[in-house]
Amino acid sequence: MPLDEDVVADIYREHAPALRRFIGRTSVDRARTEDVVQEAILRVWRQAPEVTSMRAYLLRTTRNILIDMHRAAGRRVIEVAEDRDDDSRARIDPRATNPVVEIDRALDQILIEDALTRLQPDHRATVVALYYQRLTVAEAAVALGIPAGTVKSRAFYAVRSLRAILDEMGVTQ
Repeated sequence: MPLDEDVVADIYREHAPALRRFIGRTSVDRARTEDVVQEAILRVWRQAPEVTSMRAYLLRTTRNILIDMHRAAGRRVIEVAEDRDDDSRARIDPRATNPVVEIDRALDQILIEDALTRLQPDHRATVVALYYQRLTVAEAAVALGIPAGTVKSRAFYAVRSLRAILDEMGVTQ
């Protein structure tokens, strides 16, 4: 299939910032980040089946590229550019904390944040209060200025909506 530069450029404009944020949560240095973004977009453009969420598919592809980089780094000497000092080398260190777990955590966080933005504002506020701020139902009721029963109800419907949103995004458990 010939490369349609306009389509790839549109995908790049729309999704590259999110991919950079995702990669920024890992130990990959800035110089390699753009390479990973471009590789992910080209892989998805060439191989993508009909997907319901291009961003989720791109993030999973980016995750796979980062894991491939980590595995490859464990099999070779760390690369150092000739014109750079030692701090600019590729920062995927196989001896550091498990990068695969780090990458998965970052991906999960981005997908949940994306799904949260799609919730109704009152449901999102309830989820943030209960799960991110770790407030009790009574504390969330006071903070949100609503009865405790309403907090419970909104939490129930918010979680149900999040499941549906994540399903639409192509996220599996």
